[in-house]
Amino acid sequence: MKCTILHESRGRMRVHVNAVRMTLHRADVLEAYLNHSEVIEHAKVYERTGDVLIKYKGSRAGAVTVLSHYKFDNPELDSLVTSADSRKINQEYQERFVNLVVFRAFHKLFLPAPVRAVITVFKAIEFICRGLVCLWHRKLEVEVLDALSIGVSMLRGDFATAGSVMFLLNLGSLLEEWTRKKSLDDLARSMALNVDKVWVRSQGTEVLMPLTKVRTGDQVVVRSGNMIPLDGTVLEGEAMVNQAALTGEAMPVRKAEGSTLYAGTVVEEGECVFIAKAEGGSNRYDKIVAMIEESEKLKSSTENRALVLADKLVPWCLGATVVTYVLTRNVTRAISCLMVDFSCALKLSMPCLLYTSPSPRDMRRS
Repeated sequence: MKCTILHESRGRMRVHVNAVRMTLHRADVLEAYLNHSEVIEHAKVYERTGDVLIKYKGSRAGAVTVLSHYKFDNPELDSLVTSADSRKINQEYQERFVNLVVFRAFHKLFLPAPVRAVITVFKAIEFICRGLVCLWHRKLEVEVLDALSIGVSMLRGDFATAGSVMFLLNLGSLLEEWTRKKSLDDLARSMALNVDKVWVRSQGTEVLMPLTKVRTGDQVVVRSGNMIPLDGTVLEGEAMVNQAALTGEAMPVRKAEGSTLYAGTVVEEGECVFIAKAEGGSNRYDKIVAMIEESEKLKSSTENRALVLADKLVPWCLGATVVTYVLTRNVTRAISCLMVDFSCALKLSMPCLLYTSPSPRDMRRS
């Protein structure tokens, strides 16, 4: 990789990548490659400018050598990046967020009232249709409240309020989805093995090779302090392995000839040679990370119960609306009961609670 040093200080350097268009994927792979290096303490890649900020330990020449040896579009380095691309997620949702806010500001400041009313009616069709679908299926859910608050506001000629309600609903939905995906991506990255090279026994000698080139049946050597990169069976040697990351066992487990090793566990003492059972990406640890990345498609029983409870609150909100109007004869106060309900808060709070990091007590119980 060819780059230009923009400025540097002791243990710190900022360089600009030359003659390469920095895409999101390239930036992710380059950052993962640098952070896996023993010379680099921390690296950050800025894809928009093509700059790389690195903090290194040791000599400056070592950091320069690591940069010069890197080659873009090397498929062997793709495994360093988790399947969820955080840069892509952030850019996608940042653009959607900015577009939503800018369009709202333009809509409020520059469009005449008749045009704003037409746009509001057009946007309201989606929310009203959701409410009608719920009623068609004989369900009183949050979508019914949204449709009623928007529809009643437009019937009263208050298109500004209807537009504000739809803007806030879209904004809340966008932020919730962004937070969920970013949390899952961060969790998957924190569980990544961060192992790119392993020692493999070949023809009586040990060869250091990329993890992506290790195949089923290869003899991999691990020593004290090393993380086991692949699932396998011990061929020779003896070691004490910390399996807390997978099984939650507090004490290291003795592994001897014939014992099974799991990727993601750490050798605390000893040395052994094991036969790889599966290639990278097919291990039990990799499947756990993949399950976490795919878990946004699933809902726990707790979340399902919370959603059911939230939907049960909808009739009470409708009842409060009717009672408020009967007592006050004020439509504005009645509509406020539709807009301020506890069911939405309950639905929005559950993903946050479910993605909160477990306490040490919970981890010990697991």
